[in-house]
Amino acid sequence: MSVVLGIETSCDETGVAVVQAGREVLSNEVASQIDLHRVFGGVVPEIASRQHTKVISQLVEKALEDAGAEVDAVAVTVGPGLMGSLLVGVCFAKALAYAWGKPLVPVHHIEGHIFSAFLGEHAPEFPFLALIVSGGHTQLIDCRAPHQYAILGTTRDDAVGESFDKVARLLGLPYPGGPSIQQAAAGGNPEAFSFPRAMRDKDTLEFSYSGLKTAVLYALRAEGAAPAPADVAASFQAAAVDILLIKTRQALALTGARRLVVAGGVAANRLLRERLTKEVDAEVFMPPLAYCIDNGAMIAAAGDSRLRHGVMRWWAISRRRPMRVSRCTPHRGTR
Repeated sequence: MSVVLGIETSCDETGVAVVQAGREVLSNEVASQIDLHRVFGGVVPEIASRQHTKVISQLVEKALEDAGAEVDAVAVTVGPGLMGSLLVGVCFAKALAYAWGKPLVPVHHIEGHIFSAFLGEHAPEFPFLALIVSGGHTQLIDCRAPHQYAILGTTRDDAVGESFDKVARLLGLPYPGGPSIQQAAAGGNPEAFSFPRAMRDKDTLEFSYSGLKTAVLYALRAEGAAPAPADVAASFQAAAVDILLIKTRQALALTGARRLVVAGGVAANRLLRERLTKEVDAEVFMPPLAYCIDNGAMIAAAGDSRLRHGVMRWWAISRRRPMRVSRCTPHRGTR
């Protein structure tokens, strides 16, 4: 059984984990930067990359100490993400792989989220449909076989997590918007406002959230008594989740998939998790809450699978010869 060290630094979480056989998490360390970015209402790339530099060495040391196992390979996120943040993780992972004489497996961030579902008690089997919902991505992906993907639909504008952040700012709620909106919505009426469900009747699997965000802005600017923030949050959350459910059901009907993987930061939303398990005609797999946010364990799981299936992009690094980059196998269907 292979043991893989996973490193994730695509945005504002520094994630380092050691995973055995692609399923068993031996250690998982995550350093969040929420407190640093909250004052700005969003992630500041320069601050994010500097913070990764400050903590990554200590996190790797702690993860290796807790795991107590010899590492067979190093997996690292290579994109998409913030360029400076990605460089910190990739350069550190390269150095480790070179020093240890181990393979270095670059992993696409979205594929990492897909493989976060394999870290739960019950892992899905291919083929399945994946709904990826995060601050930067809203995608429906047909996962036909390991590392063979086709994007069925993506967002035309804002990602769903991004819209949560922007609406939270409109309501004066703290960053990040996902937990803030969920907490505020708990005491609100989800039918207080009839916010739009964009693209619901369109013959497409694409998403759009910019109109929903604008509708919230107009509701807050409307003349008369100021609306209760809880009602606005609840109505927005209901609309945002409705859009995801509508498009997911359409994708399931189109592909005939019987299994659904839901991953990404927004997969931690309580309303989304509840409605998916009740209203979707498919077996639903969602990662534990700890693996919904960006983390190194999901990168290690994806890297382990690429090693086992022999379809990984990787750098063969040895101390006995100059470092060189081997030919890359592209991530099919990803961007």
